[in-house]
Amino acid sequence: MRKITILGAGSWGTALSTLLGKADEVYLWEKFLDIAKEFQNARENKFFLPGIPLLKNATVSSSLEIALRDANAVVFAVPSGAMAEVVGIAAPYIGGSALLINASKGLECETCRRMSEVISDVLSRETSESEDSISERLVSISGPNLAVEIGKGLPSACVAASANPVSAALCQEIWMGPTFRVYTSTDIVGVELAGAMKNVIAIGAGICEGAGFGDNSKAALMTRGLAEITRLGVELGAERSTFLGLAGVGDLIATCGSKLSRNYRVGYGLSQHKKLDDILKEIGQTAEGVPTTRAICSLAVRKKVEMPISQTLYSTLFEGLSIPDALEQLMLRPPRSERA
Repeated sequence: MRKITILGAGSWGTALSTLLGKADEVYLWEKFLDIAKEFQNARENKFFLPGIPLLKNATVSSSLEIALRDANAVVFAVPSGAMAEVVGIAAPYIGGSALLINASKGLECETCRRMSEVISDVLSRETSESEDSISERLVSISGPNLAVEIGKGLPSACVAASANPVSAALCQEIWMGPTFRVYTSTDIVGVELAGAMKNVIAIGAGICEGAGFGDNSKAALMTRGLAEITRLGVELGAERSTFLGLAGVGDLIATCGSKLSRNYRVGYGLSQHKKLDDILKEIGQTAEGVPTTRAICSLAVRKKVEMPISQTLYSTLFEGLSIPDALEQLMLRPPRSERA
């Protein structure tokens, strides 16, 4: 891969660029010209990932035409809510043979679509290429990958999933390195759903920590949370085993246990009686678990899948349910088998 372009110069996009030392050229697209200039001149993302220098092969640009010209691979690292818009404006500049890599962990709030579905749909409408053809060169990456740790070069791993094993293997080759191990999968549905839905459970983990419920409570929440997101995932066509891998339990452990996680910080803030809008303003970046809570609860109703933790978190986030009442609501549910 001679040229790799990352659409989205936030903390995650910037962190991903630090793994691309093997490429001849790496372009980071930043929407706003003034931010792009400052980022390029400082050779450091002082806004979202301070202290992590850009690689020598990396360039920051606000021009999609320049950033995408002759790109062999295009990485979509924008928030889920902005994905359709960004793909739409980028489509005229994306080559028909470029590898397409989704790095966003979220669901489209209004439609509940996964990011690969959004990318395929928008690209097919904006170009003459069929969705089936696009899916052959589309890969999603996910795993326990906190941006700050990746940027610092701390060891981690992820899974690259595609309906086309060749595309997954190409993606694996791009990112594989001494500090980042990449595994492949053909279950793109499961990898995307696991990466998105664990963010909801991470909000609950932050609440547990902030409310002083203890490690037992957090472990129970994570375990039962994994059970319910697996139920919905399988109903939507995912493989159960994916939720026991890096994109599932791996990412769940990292996100639920780290103060670096934005979704964890949302839950912690709620436990301190802060308003959701104030918490999100304080974080300053997208916490995907918030819109994803709406999406998965909508999917659960549509598919008739019981998801008590997610539904309770929905009520806490959007309907004013207090944390003591939420706890009581979950703990006093009727008895059941663990396998149910």
